[in-house]
Amino acid sequence: MVERLRDRTGRASRGTAARLAGLTLTATLLTAAPAAADFRLCNNTGSRVGISLGYKDSDGWTTEGWWNLSARSCDTLLKGALVARFYYIYAIDYDRGGEWSGKAFMCTRDKEFTIRGIEDCLARGFDRTGFFEVDTGEQRSWTVQLTESTEQVPQRPLPQYSPLIPSPPASAQQAPAQPKPPAR
Repeated sequence: MVERLRDRTGRASRGTAARLAGLTLTATLLTAAPAAADFRLCNNTGSRVGISLGYKDSDGWTTEGWWNLSARSCDTLLKGALVARFYYIYAIDYDRGGEWSGKAFMCTRDKEFTIRGIEDCLARGFDRTGFFEVDTGEQRSWTVQLTESTEQVPQRPLPQYSPLIPSPPASAQQAPAQPKPPAR
């Protein structure tokens, strides 16, 4: 269930590459009943996540946040037919750190917000946050899936290297040399 937050808590550090490494995004169009037309988000991770959404409507650019989405749950962020082809998401992992972000910069703040316009975020007293783009292909409804990365190569120690030294042929093998006694 998505719950709109009054305060954003558990904020991950932006720009921490190590925390970003385990997070990926998958966007999927789900077939829905003909009457349904919504923008949904599913959290397929084991963590709680905070969601911020950006979009352009007839009045211009808007960003909204925060929604708190429980682990392994889905809910609707915008109800009704989609008004734009492109939507923008910024999400943070409250429990393990990390974020889902991108290069589309929009305005956010730590507390619940609806912000008109994406220009001069800092000058207007907001944070400037990188969102990732979701192309809905002008569908009437769309679902975004937030997932944990399963494509990482497991870290295993390298096998011990022991060069293969061929043994001499049996006819050439000799008894090991005896050590010389110490000189007196």
